[in-house]
Amino acid sequence: MKIARLIFNPIQENTYVVWDETLEAAVIDAGNMGERENEILAKFISDNGLKPVLALNTHGHFDHLLGVNFLREKYGAKLAMSSKDDFLLKNASVSAELFGVRAGDLPEAIDIDLEGQESISFGATTLKIISVPGHTPGHVAFYEPQSKVLFTGDTLFRESIGRTDLPGGDYSWIMRSIIDNILPLGDEVKIYPGHGDVSDLGHESMYNPFVVEVLNNEVNYKN
Repeated sequence: MKIARLIFNPIQENTYVVWDETLEAAVIDAGNMGERENEILAKFISDNGLKPVLALNTHGHFDHLLGVNFLREKYGAKLAMSSKDDFLLKNASVSAELFGVRAGDLPEAIDIDLEGQESISFGATTLKIISVPGHTPGHVAFYEPQSKVLFTGDTLFRESIGRTDLPGGDYSWIMRSIIDNILPLGDEVKIYPGHGDVSDLGHESMYNPFVVEVLNNEVNYKN
């Protein structure tokens, strides 16, 4: 499995293009907006001979949705996301305006509901779907066990975690997701977050202050 990171939009969101030997591809959290960024993504896809079939979304915040309709219209890719974040999809344009972003054309409906699904496939690749609510109610992470790669969206960043003060956010949920559903995957697992640099779970267990204070029983995250 090959991975490319492209950083898009004013929120500096990480868009990942993921593909394998079949050249079928998934674009995870397509954040490209405007003609220039659309051209950057299209050129990368063309230069590598890829066929995007999925627009995979970890969650429904606008900065991760800005390029979805471009992928749908140009390549026929289908939007796959949890329906628990459907309320965010419907309010994405308003949310963008609150952040001073002119979002343009945003998707209004999910093509493939990931809620309750264990995995999703493209080409010869199967990604495990891990429920990680907290940043949003329907947030998921995508895990490829063979390469030990985890796309964490806005749940876990390098030495930080996602915000929980936005609609649908919950600190207890996000810490349960990290401690119970993500860290047990193993220290060697490499994480590709929705913003910022790549990391691994071993590093986060030692240096992420939000994780460390819970592991050291300094914070009761369950109440």
